[in-house]
Amino acid sequence: MSELDEIAQRYARRADRGKADRYSLLRPEVWQMWQERQRELLKLLARRPGHPSEWRATEVGCGAGGNLLDLLRLGLLPSHLSGIELLPERLTAARASLPEGVRLIAGDASEADIAPASQDMVLQSTVFSSILDDALQRRVADAMWRWLKPGGAIVWYDFTINNPRNPDVRGVPLNRVRELFPQGRLTVRRVTLAPPLARALPSAYRVLNLFPFLRTHRLIWIQR
Repeated sequence: MSELDEIAQRYARRADRGKADRYSLLRPEVWQMWQERQRELLKLLARRPGHPSEWRATEVGCGAGGNLLDLLRLGLLPSHLSGIELLPERLTAARASLPEGVRLIAGDASEADIAPASQDMVLQSTVFSSILDDALQRRVADAMWRWLKPGGAIVWYDFTINNPRNPDVRGVPLNRVRELFPQGRLTVRRVTLAPPLARALPSAYRVLNLFPFLRTHRLIWIQR
């Protein structure tokens, strides 16, 4: 079985265990995580030259399209957006929620038909932590880097610490990010209160999140 098949099975197991609702924006810990990440991302995007309507962006692992919708709200044009998704049911959900002009691509991101040097931004959100094969990580990272224009950037959001209770994922430490993008210039933000703690104490999210060592994810701007 290929790593891509394995990834699909891991997500299916997650759905079978009834964990999909853990990521609902109606949950207090989830919307606080999302707001924190959005604030930090907007600070980084505000430094980019030009108007968002001029930018072109692709997301690897676009899921149901939530991050692409956020980019549309920011001012990017549907015709300038692409999303790549391995799981057919998620791609169907994205197609139902996104404007027709957004290009959606099924399958392996490392083989996606995105023109070299065509994108201002390439995004990934908790995708690499679901890829347990180092070689596939490398192929996807190389593709993402190849798609960027000079001066473009990868927007990376993922966790860094292994979850001993979930063998279907593994953390991606900062050193690994540097290995995958050795030519990139990294701007790193430590974000997101450890999810088990956030789920247990959502009302204390802001207080607990004041302590950097309790934040488990990195939002990284990787400049080409």
